[in-house]
Amino acid sequence: MEDHSLEKKYNKLIIAVSIIIPVAVGVLFVIKLKDFGINVEPLSFLPPIYATTNGLTAIALILGVIAIKNGKQKLHERLMTSAIALSLAFLVMYVAYHMTADSTKFGDLNHDGIVDAVEKAKIGAVRYLYVFILLTHIVLSVVIIPFVLVTYVRALAKRFDKHRKIARITFPLWLYVAVTGVIVYLMISPYYA
Repeated sequence: MEDHSLEKKYNKLIIAVSIIIPVAVGVLFVIKLKDFGINVEPLSFLPPIYATTNGLTAIALILGVIAIKNGKQKLHERLMTSAIALSLAFLVMYVAYHMTADSTKFGDLNHDGIVDAVEKAKIGAVRYLYVFILLTHIVLSVVIIPFVLVTYVRALAKRFDKHRKIARITFPLWLYVAVTGVIVYLMISPYYA
């Protein structure tokens, strides 16, 4: 039986979370713990872990779609819940890293400012691709928040017709965000200090 009240109950929360998360991440991205006198070593071990978390999210999403197409509703539910948990874990690690470390610049091969002309040309060409992937990743990571939450709540409310309809949009966007998260990490990882 469909539960319209459950969906209505969560609408305001979905809107609030969809606004609060990007704003909080934006603010926390520029705030460093050292600005408050908290001297903590940069959590430089986190980027490969949160990139892996993005990869696991992509795998959970793909397996979840395969599960539901094969009629395995409980497995689908567990995989989608896991994808949400992995995305939350990514978010916590991402913010923690950026609160303790300076941002890495793409193409910063060495820290003494010396880069030969050939290397500079290669970096310049790839930088455009990197910036495109990074910007689409960031924009869609904000856009996807309400889609994921609405899709999940519609499943909880057993409004499966509406769930399927929005899931057709949510899945490819979420998968793109998860996969490009890994790609962004792989492209920037040579430049970490």
